[in-house]
Amino acid sequence: MSPDTISIQLPDGSLRSVPRGSTPFDIATGISPRLAAAVVVARIRPLEASAAEGVAETEAAATEEAMYSGSVSSGQTARIVDLSAPLHEDVALELLKEADEAALKVVRHSAAHVMATAILELFPETKLGHGPATDSGFFYDVYRPTPFTEDDLTAIERRMHEVVARNEPFVREVESREKGLEDYTREGEFMKVHFIERFTAPGDEISLYRNGSFTDFCRGPHVPSTGRVKAFKVTSVAGAYWLGDEKNQQLQRIYGTAFFNAKDLDAHFKRLEEIKARDHRVLGKQLDLFSIQEVAGAGLIFWHPKGGLVRKIMEDWMRDECIRRGYDLVFTPHIMRRDLWKISGHEGFYGENMYPPMELDDAEYRLKPMNCPGHILIYKSSPRSYRDLPIRYAELGNVYRYERSGTMHGLLRVRGFTQDDAHVFCTPGQIEDEVIACIEFAQSVLQTFGFSDFKVELSTWDPAKPQDYTGSPENWRLAIESLKSALNRKGIPYKEIPGEAAFYGPKIDVKLVDILGRLWQLSTVQFDFNLPARFELEYTGEDGEKHSPVMVHRALFGSVERFFGVLIEHYAGAFPMWLAPVQVGIVPISEKHLEYAASVKARLEAAGLRVDLDARNEKMNAKIRELTLHKIPFVLVVGDKESASEQVSVRTRGKGDEGSVPLVTFLDRATALVKDHAMAL
Repeated sequence: MSPDTISIQLPDGSLRSVPRGSTPFDIATGISPRLAAAVVVARIRPLEASAAEGVAETEAAATEEAMYSGSVSSGQTARIVDLSAPLHEDVALELLKEADEAALKVVRHSAAHVMATAILELFPETKLGHGPATDSGFFYDVYRPTPFTEDDLTAIERRMHEVVARNEPFVREVESREKGLEDYTREGEFMKVHFIERFTAPGDEISLYRNGSFTDFCRGPHVPSTGRVKAFKVTSVAGAYWLGDEKNQQLQRIYGTAFFNAKDLDAHFKRLEEIKARDHRVLGKQLDLFSIQEVAGAGLIFWHPKGGLVRKIMEDWMRDECIRRGYDLVFTPHIMRRDLWKISGHEGFYGENMYPPMELDDAEYRLKPMNCPGHILIYKSSPRSYRDLPIRYAELGNVYRYERSGTMHGLLRVRGFTQDDAHVFCTPGQIEDEVIACIEFAQSVLQTFGFSDFKVELSTWDPAKPQDYTGSPENWRLAIESLKSALNRKGIPYKEIPGEAAFYGPKIDVKLVDILGRLWQLSTVQFDFNLPARFELEYTGEDGEKHSPVMVHRALFGSVERFFGVLIEHYAGAFPMWLAPVQVGIVPISEKHLEYAASVKARLEAAGLRVDLDARNEKMNAKIRELTLHKIPFVLVVGDKESASEQVSVRTRGKGDEGSVPLVTFLDRATALVKDHAMAL
């Protein structure tokens, strides 16, 4: 092949020879002008890099560094580029259209640039931070002493439409790091100066994107022009501290969302209305499940009787299942000496997320953010042999983590929570089977609680930042390969996320998909070779010598609080029969039917059902309405007919009046639903 040409492999496996420096747009045009008009961005992978192993897909973490550094994280073989990006090496090329998820993220990032353009045209005194795409839209952090008003947001959106109508091309430019720092310093763009200093090195070139008169420090990629940002909405503004530090300037974060067409934009806002109707904070109050008391402090959950009952059901199921699967239940203290956290590494790697030390008369103590050191001490309390392994300790343990005041959100992000934590101590030869067992347990949790769909991510380390992790590169390689092998043996598709591992080892994250299609990070399985070494854990091997075990951390609910919050929103508070805090409500038509209603209640409770009898002297329809608003699965109405024939008139949630049936028939139906953990009524 001529040195002036390169090979392009298309998704069907065919190869094309094109001039070196050709762009994805050139190649699309060569295939079909219609295709060139439809594509948004391109995904490329060097041909010498093999496709992702097994069923893995690699994706860079959505970080500020990914936005600015221009480098590809270790292990990442594919990346998204502009259609105008010149190609200088042999690559596999995918031309992405609007339907591709990666293309949607690109148009949202471009929408953030369009918004920044509009902001500076209207409010030139504004200083810019960064404007990433998110799962639901985009935002831009800006500094402006004067708060933005709702009228300002309307004006910004109106100006964005003008920028889009101008159809300005997004043009990538490069310049020296030194010139970029000089220009941004002169203009007082302190945030841009920070990003250049943090994510580039002296002598580097920096990447800029220009549309019209607006230029931004950005890695890209972007859609071809502002005209491709077709459907968008500026939604809100909120406060955010610069670098997340309350001591820094108060920024304003302007949020928006963008789609490729108005239909998808409208569907998004309809979905937001459904999400609002399912908000666990609102339903938690309406159904009297939990509260957060201001006088006690933010991020601390008070479980009310009904919520506490659901929690008990969840925890009882988990403990029973742990015992069935060979775990031993343990309990560890909530507070431990500071020196223990120094040994574990939490003091150094996780200290900013812990509560400050408490100085007592004998030593300094810290509230535990995790349960693992406690389980390690139990393991270490007795000599261990290879015959004892694997040892599996499980605990529903309370932990405490310092979350900044602006980051907490109902049950989903709190400062004190209960983690269904377990740690498996095993030999290196047992690790893969134990990881597989944890994955199967996680699948059982999701299926039992009504989640049929989930996504899996494998979080690995960034070898370019060894200071962020403990352990040798060889240990990390072995750990990552063990997790990959376990996932491949199960045939589970996964996405690899470089740089997102815990400081002590790689992890598998199982994200459930709820009824609205939202992803929730809950179950985690983590490999750990570091803590056993830090605590000098040992077992006697078959050879009579001392060996260090390896360790698996796993949490399947993630936390009881977060899982409960997701359950509330997934079911909109209408829990399946087996989880409902009140399963049956009974309404006597009049006072003369109270005696029979009480006997029905006793029969149902004797069968293990949770029953509420409304004996108030109120109208029947009002009592039925109130029980229905509390989303109780069944409401039984009893009057003369039912009393005379040992029947109940059944009203089923979501189905309405089903007529009268013998009490024994209803009892069989209700108890079967509970026994089978049925989702439907």
